[in-house]
Amino acid sequence: MSDAAQPTAAEVRAAAEAVKTALDRHLAAVEGRSGEDDPAVYEAFNQLAAAAEVYDELLYDRYDEVTPFEIPGTDDSLPPYTGPEEPNAVSVLIRRDYAVAEPQRLLAQAQRVEAAVGDGMGTEASGTIHGALGILFDEFEADEIASRPKEFGLEEGDSTLWVTAADETAEPGAWLEAPFEGVDPQRVVCRFDVSAVFDDEINDELDDIDEVDEAEEEIEDELDPDLDADLDEDEDLEALEADR
Repeated sequence: MSDAAQPTAAEVRAAAEAVKTALDRHLAAVEGRSGEDDPAVYEAFNQLAAAAEVYDELLYDRYDEVTPFEIPGTDDSLPPYTGPEEPNAVSVLIRRDYAVAEPQRLLAQAQRVEAAVGDGMGTEASGTIHGALGILFDEFEADEIASRPKEFGLEEGDSTLWVTAADETAEPGAWLEAPFEGVDPQRVVCRFDVSAVFDDEINDELDDIDEVDEAEEEIEDELDPDLDADLDEDEDLEALEADR
């Protein structure tokens, strides 16, 4: 990269100040969160991630240095937003993956619902996995199942939520035949991903920290005998001077 294309020192410092501001906003959002899925926290998180990325790039371009920050990407796969600045309507697209971890529990829950409702569906529906899933997701809201999946014999997998902007609300029934087709990535206002991959990355970082702590302890243990010997010599010298 030529010197002319490099960012100025002032631009790098401005990016650093933007990170500090984003940190304060994120902390304030977390401290004032209204619930587990507070959109203000997600927005502050994305702003912090974006500010950190800009700072990291400018720092590298100017000084050939990097930051130690690594924030799980949420919007990295999305192209630049080209939708309306003030959308008149939005669509919320949600995908949640589950593993059927305990089939018998799933079947038992469906049979309880079937017995309580008493709609005469019989055991054919609740006696199969796909039939039991149909009964449970018909009886319970998807958010309720997501809040306690183990009770239904399910195990959480990855999930994502996309908010897309629209010029106007779709006509009733217009997209029911293919509800998830035709999503324009450039109209995605924001997206929020949940994945065990992020937890693995955090655990790896914690493991690295533990390894550093252990190495420091080993160094301290190696230095302690030498320090004790030095202290003993100092005490002997003090005793001799006192005798004199």
